[in-house]
Amino acid sequence: MLQASSLPQQVRPRTLSNWLFGVAALVVAMVVIGGITRLTESGLSITQWKPISGIIPPLNAAQWQAEFDNYKKIPEYQQLHRGMSMAGFQAIFFWEYLHRLLGRVVGAAYLLPLLWFWARGRVPRGYVPRLFALVALVAFQGAIGWWMVSSGLVKRTDVSHVRLAVHLVTALTLLAGTVWTALDLRALAQDSRARPARLRPVAVIALGLLFGQILFGAFTAGLDAGYAFSSWPLMGDEIFPAATPLTDPLWRNAVDNPVVVQFIHRWFAFVAAAGLVMLALRAMRAGAPRTATVVIGLVACQIALGIATLLSGVEIVVAVAHQANAALTLIAATAAAHAVGRRFA
Repeated sequence: MLQASSLPQQVRPRTLSNWLFGVAALVVAMVVIGGITRLTESGLSITQWKPISGIIPPLNAAQWQAEFDNYKKIPEYQQLHRGMSMAGFQAIFFWEYLHRLLGRVVGAAYLLPLLWFWARGRVPRGYVPRLFALVALVAFQGAIGWWMVSSGLVKRTDVSHVRLAVHLVTALTLLAGTVWTALDLRALAQDSRARPARLRPVAVIALGLLFGQILFGAFTAGLDAGYAFSSWPLMGDEIFPAATPLTDPLWRNAVDNPVVVQFIHRWFAFVAAAGLVMLALRAMRAGAPRTATVVIGLVACQIALGIATLLSGVEIVVAVAHQANAALTLIAATAAAHAVGRRFA
C-alpha cells in the first residue's frame, strides 16, 4: 500500500491545504464587508476603477475633495444624498475602500504563494491548472465588481441587483472551489492514494438549491426587498399580498418585483434547507458525522437569522450576520459534499 511518504519529497499538500483554508477565511471576510458596503449604501462612493493606484486612499484635503466632487456627479448623490457632509462621504468611502482593498489582498494571497509553491515544485501533480483557475476567478471577480458599480454611475441611484447577484454568486463559487481544493489536498496529505473527490448527484442538488437561495438573497438585498414586509410568517396579514401589482411577463416578477422576491426568498429557504439536510445525512453515512451536524446547525441558524432580519427591519448587525452565516453554511455544505464524494485509488 502506498503511504503519504511515497509522494515526492518536495510536495507539500498539507501546507497548500492550510494556505487555501486561510485564503478562504479572507474570502468570507470580503463577503461580510461586501454585505456591510451594500447595507450602508457605500458601494458607489468610489466612482473610478484604479486597480493599482487605487490602493492609496486620499491623503489630504484636496484629494478628499476631488473624490467627493466625483461622487457629486452621479445620480445617487444628486437624488438621494444632496447636501451630504464631507464626514458623511468619508464614512461611506471607508467601507467601499476597505472592500476593494480586501479584494486586492485576496488576489495577492492567492497568486503570490501559488507562484512560490509552483516554482519550488511543491504543488502535487494535476493541481496547478486548478489553482491557477482559482486565481483567474479572483481576477474575473474584480472585473465583475467594477461592472456592477458602473451600473449605478449614470442613470440609476444604486447598482443593478442582477449584477450584484452575479458578483455575490461568483464570490461564493470562488469560496466553494477553494474549500473543495483544500479538502482534496488535505486528503492527499493523509493518504497518497486519495484522488480528487467527485461531485455526487445528491451534492449537486443540495448545492444547487443553496446557490438558488443565495441568488434570491442577493436579489432581496439589491432591491431592498427586505424592507417590503417586516413580519413573519405572514407578509402583512396574508401569506402573499393579493394586492401586489405584477408585471408582464410574469417571470420577471421573480427577478424585479421586491414583494415577489421577498416571498420566494422566504419560502425557498425551506426547500434549500431540506436539500442540505439530505446532504448532511448522506455525509453522516459516509463517515463525516461532525460535518453533518455542523451543516444542520448552520442551516437552522440561517433560517433563524433570516427571520430575525425581517423582524428587525433589516437591522444591519443582524443582516450582516445572516450573510456571514450563509458563507459558513456554504463552507460546511461543501465539506459535506466532499465527504460524500471522496475517492481512493
